Amino acid sequence: MAQFLTIHPTHPQARLISQAAEMVRDGMVIVYPTDSCYALGCRLDDREAVDRIRAIRALDAKHHLTLVCRDLSEVARYARVDNRQFRLLKSATPGSYTFILEATREVPRRLQHPKRKTIGLRVPDHPVAQALLEQLNEAMLSTSLMLPGEELPVNDAEDIRERLEDQVDLIIDSGACGLEMTTVVDLTGAGPQILREGKGHLAVFGFA
Repeated sequence: MAQFLTIHPTHPQARLISQAAEMVRDGMVIVYPTDSCYALGCRLDDREAVDRIRAIRALDAKHHLTLVCRDLSEVARYARVDNRQFRLLKSATPGSYTFILEATREVPRRLQHPKRKTIGLRVPDHPVAQALLEQLNEAMLSTSLMLPGEELPVNDAEDIRERLEDQVDLIIDSGACGLEMTTVVDLTGAGPQILREGKGHLAVFGFA
């Protein structure tokens, strides 16, 4: 049965953040708030936890999972970023965007797209997510909490507990945090390509 922590959405309690980070380090799967919607998260290099997240979401190996990072310097550790890409990233982070970029060797091959060798990355603009990443001192593997067959993410922590308490190890309740997933932007080509329009505005990339 999952643990349930109530963490303030704008002033997260350090003791609870530390407890949540320790659970991630121990290989557990968590539900946590972001600036778009609730998400599932686990340690980057924990194969069993990653497989559990894929099972909850019913995702195949071709679906991009996302590395959630503290800042652009951490993004550059896991993705190859040229000057053009960096300028675009800087203008849109932190924020509700997921960027598809070519992965570096820091990303396990099983987490990369099997053909394109890419990975999704994002820098969230949410105090709880940022505090958790700061405490972890590393990126966290993540995906939006969209359950199979549903059109909207699960947004109520009590509802999440009722439906997932036997499938995850920790649920962080920070109140409702939204129903829109991130805007997904592929930066591997000559210009940004919008793969999914979500919460993040398109104007920053020159789209009306």
